[in-house]
Amino acid sequence: METLEAIKTWRSSRKFLDKPVEEEKLEAILEAVRRAPSWANMQCWKLVVVEDGETRQKLADLAFVEAYFGPIGYKSNPAQKGIAQAPVVIVLCADPAKSGNLWEQQYYMTDAGIASQNLMLATHAQGLGTVFVGVFEEDKIRSLLGIPREIRIVGLFPVGYPVDQGETRPRKALGEIVYSGKWGESF
Repeated sequence: METLEAIKTWRSSRKFLDKPVEEEKLEAILEAVRRAPSWANMQCWKLVVVEDGETRQKLADLAFVEAYFGPIGYKSNPAQKGIAQAPVVIVLCADPAKSGNLWEQQYYMTDAGIASQNLMLATHAQGLGTVFVGVFEEDKIRSLLGIPREIRIVGLFPVGYPVDQGETRPRKALGEIVYSGKWGESF
């Protein structure tokens, strides 16, 4: 799939078919993350690939915590169900000590964001789906997966064959988000 086409047609996938992800497709996704740009090329990210069903269910239970979503909404969140349903969950981590920290800007988050975009686009290009899950109980997931304390968990990415690709969601017009020369000047 051509890059701009992948960008234009990507969408979040929260429901997955009961079909395993081929090893070569998973490796292509991981290679795309490895190739992501980073602060001073320090490549601060680390990935934990979870394929075990019991562990995926535990990850789902630790995502979308009640403290954030309230007692009613969090247990029925489709992305949470997708974590347990997907045949693979990629846990994206980053080492803040292996990235920049300039003027109180933590660049490990930027590095992880770039790596996340590569992951999502590569997943789509492989005919698979994913979604970024960013609300979870970090310390409990760290303990579950044996992740060292100094490493931050940035996101969970369930990966699999989507049940329904559906349509992409509408985006704002360029005129609403782009200025020419300085803030407020029409592009």
